[in-house]
Amino acid sequence: MAILIGERPSQAIWRDYLELTKPKVVVLMLITSLVGMFLATRAGVPWTVLVFGNLGIALCAGGAAAVNHVVDRRIDAVMARTHKRPLAEGRVSPAAALTFALVLAVLGQALLLAFTNPLTAWLTLASLLGYAVIYTGFLKRATPQNIVIGGLAGAAPPLLGWTAATGHVSAEPLLLVLIIFAWTPPHFWALAIHRKEEYAKADIPMLPVTHGEHYTKVHILLYTGALLAVSLMPYAIHMSGLLYLICAAGLGARFLQWAVVLYRGTRPHAAINTFKYSIYYLFLLFIALLVDHYLMLNL
Repeated sequence: MAILIGERPSQAIWRDYLELTKPKVVVLMLITSLVGMFLATRAGVPWTVLVFGNLGIALCAGGAAAVNHVVDRRIDAVMARTHKRPLAEGRVSPAAALTFALVLAVLGQALLLAFTNPLTAWLTLASLLGYAVIYTGFLKRATPQNIVIGGLAGAAPPLLGWTAATGHVSAEPLLLVLIIFAWTPPHFWALAIHRKEEYAKADIPMLPVTHGEHYTKVHILLYTGALLAVSLMPYAIHMSGLLYLICAAGLGARFLQWAVVLYRGTRPHAAINTFKYSIYYLFLLFIALLVDHYLMLNL
């Protein structure tokens, strides 16, 4: 049957499958994973671990994201931010997406087992299941604390990078996990305020929907303050030096300023601007950790 002029083709293209992996999210995860690897050792990371370890983590993360697309396809269809996703528009079938997710996860696990170690593979699998099954399949629809509890899965990449390079868990990578864990609620709740009506329409119990914007803004402020305190701990335990301390304090103070602006409601579009800044914050914080690490090595 001929396709009418202006009608979207029903066949999936490679870009649709790439979109299933949420590549922008995966890139941010890989940055934190890379930092975890480089912070773990003074001797340098073997190129096989650096390349195939991060590729394995990325593939597993992409597989988990594809499952998220499948589970959320009906929600995505009614939200302006997500209604053009491949499953929401029917360009990729749920069965094809799940097959794609399984292939990515199996390939990722195979690379991690072959080029890193079993600990990293098991932790990555736990992270994958935590996001794709526990958070997406249950928590997201069960409680307004969904992102707090489920955020632990998204906080795992620096730990995965550390264990890929060392083969063991220590306090330092757990502190990096704690930083991302504390970052996740203010990051995501700011977006949830901006998209409050859409989440309500989709019947997702995000905090602004169930408890109101004021309550959510108070919690964003509290979590941002906790994040600022936690972000200074690498300096306190001599994991990092003065450069990191200055960067963490400055970046955290700016994040706290945005949280205050959001709480007071003194600027238009404060919620989405807070969300956008939070992404730059995490990226720059981990870059500061990495730069400080090599600066200390050369002193």
